[in-house]
Amino acid sequence: MASVGAIPGRTPQSPGPGAASAGFPSPAPVPGRGEAEAEENENEQELAETHLCVLWASGYLGIAYYDTSDSTIHFMPDAPDQESLRLLQRVLDEINPRSIVTSAKQDENMTRFLGKLASQEHREPKRPEIVFLPSVDFGLEISKQRLLSGNYAFIPDSMTATEKILFLSSIIPFDCILTVRALGGLLKFLDRRRIGVELEDYNVSVPILGFKKFVLTHLVSIDQDTYSVLQIFKSESHPSVYKVASGLKEGLSLFGILNRCRCKWGEKLLRLWFTRPTQDLGELNSRLDVIQFFLLPQNLDMAQMLHRLLGHIKNVPLILKRMKLSHTKASDWQVLYKTVYSALGLRDACRSLPQSIQLFQDIAQEFSDDLHHIASLIGKVVDFEGSLAENRFTVLPNIDPDIDEKKRRLMGLPSFLTEVARKELENLDSRIPSCSVIYIPLIGFLLSIPRLPSMAEASDFEIEGLDFMFLSEEKLHYRSARTKELDALLGDLHCDIRDQETLLMYQLQCQVLARAAVLTRVLDLASRLDVLLALASAARDYGYSRPRYSPQLLGVRIQNGRHPLMELCARTFVPNSAECGGDKGRVKVITGPNSSGKSIYLKQVGLITFMALVGSFVPAEEAEIGAVDAIFTRIHSCESISLGLSTFMIDLNQVAKAVNNATKQSLVLIDEFGKGTNTVDGLALLAAVLRHWLALGPACPHIFVATNFLSLVQLQLLPQGPLLQYLTMETCEDGDELVFFYQVCEGIAKASHASHTAAQAGLPDQLLTRGKEVSDLIRSGKPIKPVKELLKEKQMENCQTLVDKFLKLDLEDPSLDLDLFMSQEVLPAATAIL
Repeated sequence: MASVGAIPGRTPQSPGPGAASAGFPSPAPVPGRGEAEAEENENEQELAETHLCVLWASGYLGIAYYDTSDSTIHFMPDAPDQESLRLLQRVLDEINPRSIVTSAKQDENMTRFLGKLASQEHREPKRPEIVFLPSVDFGLEISKQRLLSGNYAFIPDSMTATEKILFLSSIIPFDCILTVRALGGLLKFLDRRRIGVELEDYNVSVPILGFKKFVLTHLVSIDQDTYSVLQIFKSESHPSVYKVASGLKEGLSLFGILNRCRCKWGEKLLRLWFTRPTQDLGELNSRLDVIQFFLLPQNLDMAQMLHRLLGHIKNVPLILKRMKLSHTKASDWQVLYKTVYSALGLRDACRSLPQSIQLFQDIAQEFSDDLHHIASLIGKVVDFEGSLAENRFTVLPNIDPDIDEKKRRLMGLPSFLTEVARKELENLDSRIPSCSVIYIPLIGFLLSIPRLPSMAEASDFEIEGLDFMFLSEEKLHYRSARTKELDALLGDLHCDIRDQETLLMYQLQCQVLARAAVLTRVLDLASRLDVLLALASAARDYGYSRPRYSPQLLGVRIQNGRHPLMELCARTFVPNSAECGGDKGRVKVITGPNSSGKSIYLKQVGLITFMALVGSFVPAEEAEIGAVDAIFTRIHSCESISLGLSTFMIDLNQVAKAVNNATKQSLVLIDEFGKGTNTVDGLALLAAVLRHWLALGPACPHIFVATNFLSLVQLQLLPQGPLLQYLTMETCEDGDELVFFYQVCEGIAKASHASHTAAQAGLPDQLLTRGKEVSDLIRSGKPIKPVKELLKEKQMENCQTLVDKFLKLDLEDPSLDLDLFMSQEVLPAATAIL
């Protein structure tokens, strides 16, 4: 019996899933300055330097820089960035740092980026110095301590350590880990280099006059609290016990209902757009043009066909990385082949679409013939079925005649070795019943015979004319003259084939890597198309309309807007309009009963504005969006045990961000601020904040405030003027019932109608009645008296208690002390009765 040995194939593995601060512009030159003063100002600008610290990890960027012109540290909260670090490049282009500080332990992408930056000899205005600090200097805890223990000129010496921590927590986002680490590393660098105090005594520290958050030009500033309360993102634990360990899933959120992307890179780009809303009107209108095109009824079939093709666009950068490291999996070739052919399908489809739309033109032109060359090479060379079966790279027939010949020999070995084994058996001892000739890669051809009962010791294995090799599974393996001849004649076929196919794979990899640029561009454009098709699909299903952008309009105008999430959950939804522009009605105070829709209205305005700033259609009949540079919110209190802050302190931090950073182009949404403390104090704080903004005049932000503090209006705590407008939620009383119309109109609510809401919550009628009585007494300034019925019941209980004590009294007890009994038992009970 002849056989051919082979290494068992493993189970194929499936492929893996796959700056000048915009908020703080430089001061404009004052007209009429003298030439000498202008020259002095230019010299000061030339001497000003910025020193930047950057960290990049897990796809997120943390940036902080020190500006010597105003001795201020600017920071950008953790922001997602691609492996090409485009966002970092934008930061460098805008602020032109003198030095770039980073950790010595860096990702390969950051190392490559900094190396390329250091090689730019003619960079304008000057090539930055790259400074590497030990990774320990960027530790999270040591960075926090460095920030909290710093000597800052803007913090009064009278502040205690606790007050200093609370003050800094309202300025620095300690929940942004990379930003905190970058700030810590920057402080270490400043202390080591002693920027600006090089000639001073060592006890003189580098001056730091403030911390300021910055965003890039055209990017809209939105903090994590706003993303949370507006439900733009919402992560939830996976309900399946089998997928809990895999992480979180997206809950009911704006991202969740708009994310209809077919490829992972499209989903990643959509999330990137959501985290970086922009004011760039050219970019926004280019996105809307594509969405509007696919919303036309005649283009529905084309949109569905493109969506199917996008489902085959896979993780090309990961495959290219494996190729570069020579770690390519067998399945990668088929994935790459499908991706490239799908890209060619996208190119052909886009060539038939209007080239006036930039995205279609880019796909038609930049998806070059290199894609066809890659697909043709892979399709002609790679044996997909064979590669998956053997879990290694294999080639198709007729690619290499030498490989084909060796494979033919390998396939014909069983019958040939059967004949060789028969001849070998003729020369063996007659006691040996059978033998076989096997082939084992890396070892060669061997003669295999069964172990006889007489072969007990190792010395019994010796057979004349044969060289003993090893014993395995009760079979003895030998080399004979014929097997040695086969080794010389045929060689190690299996390894030779693998070596030659590996060489072909390397050559094919070189061809693909040489065209990696077009593959990267394919991913960029395909993911952009995927996102816009997803937004078009959502706009079609939910009845969204195209927003307009008016740079001259400072604010937003919304006609019959809807809350994109609430309208999917409610049986009926009442649309509402909103207008805040010009110098009138910049501060809108909204009053109304509980559950009348004030919070939904605030969120609706914020979400529609946000959707327009990411280039999406919006849930409104019409929407006109002006210049909006930031969205601030104080709607829900986000509890945080780790920060050690009270709920009210967190509310104050959120309002402080808006007060300190909002400009006349900012949108501020405040809901029920001041409820977390004493009523009078909370009302006073709310009034003070609104008066501060009203005092700014035309520089006042666009503010929507929902409150149940009716005293704010009744006591006339706010100055009257064109900037202030009062709105209310329309209601109607039908007997004892309160009917909500959920419609915004001008006016002031007369009452909060809390009892109606309490009745809906199921509180007993007697509690509601008593609560209304107390409320009326407080409102009229009359004293509050106990309820007579309750008082009588309590007196009867006390009388019965006193009687019971007398009945239990044993007058014959010699130890009875009547004076003690009267003082300790009778007098307290009698006092309670009276």
